[in-house]
Amino acid sequence: MAKKKSLIIAVTNQKGGVGKTTSALNISAALAYMGKNTLLIDTDPQAHSTLSVVEDTSKYEKSLYDVLVEKNQNIDDIIVKTTVPGLDLAISKISMAKLEPSLLGEIDGHYRLREVMVPVKDKYDHIIIDTPPTLGLITLNSLVAADKAIIPIQSSYLSLEGTDDLLETIDKVKNVANPELGIIGVLITLHDRRTNISKDVVKNIKKVFGKSVFETVISKSVKLEESPAYKESIFTYAPNSVGAQQYKNVAEEIIQRAKE
Repeated sequence: MAKKKSLIIAVTNQKGGVGKTTSALNISAALAYMGKNTLLIDTDPQAHSTLSVVEDTSKYEKSLYDVLVEKNQNIDDIIVKTTVPGLDLAISKISMAKLEPSLLGEIDGHYRLREVMVPVKDKYDHIIIDTPPTLGLITLNSLVAADKAIIPIQSSYLSLEGTDDLLETIDKVKNVANPELGIIGVLITLHDRRTNISKDVVKNIKKVFGKSVFETVISKSVKLEESPAYKESIFTYAPNSVGAQQYKNVAEEIIQRAKE
């Protein structure tokens, strides 16, 4: 029987405030609630994914940083259960901010995440990687380790600013380190249906990215902003909300696109 191959998706955009962590978290939670065995890897030094769904982070001494820097550490040791049933998380801490200087000059610096993930890859159906809002070494590690990327783009003025750099980085990674890498979808986030500028931006994003854009658009939502404060995903915090339905739809689109 063939080994189960997980689908590894990096959620990435070097712009901050585009709903990247919210998307990584709730896509992961949606997949878990659909019965998919899911791992969320938090690579962001701000550790917002970790803080959002892990009960007491202070009791964990080690984090992803230790696993990436010390060759004798095992990723299994920093994977913990979350408040979402069926969702595990590889924890991050502020120490991740030291990763770049720690790996500077290391010949395999860009490949560390891919290497450390090998023992756990076959345990999960989906692995989602939450990346920091930069195009530095951490994001490069995430793209080298991923099969696909999701690009969240906020439907606001200047939203497409900087996407050229991101697409160029994805192309470089594809050419040099990870030929399998592709974009599974562009996700429009923080959409305010009431404003003309939001509607115009959506049209513009669709013009630039065409069929790559997910059909589901994520609306601006207070519930989505509040849920992490209660250590919950949107699916338990506000299960009947528009946000819950939208992220469920995105997860379904991801599964469909992966098949295609």
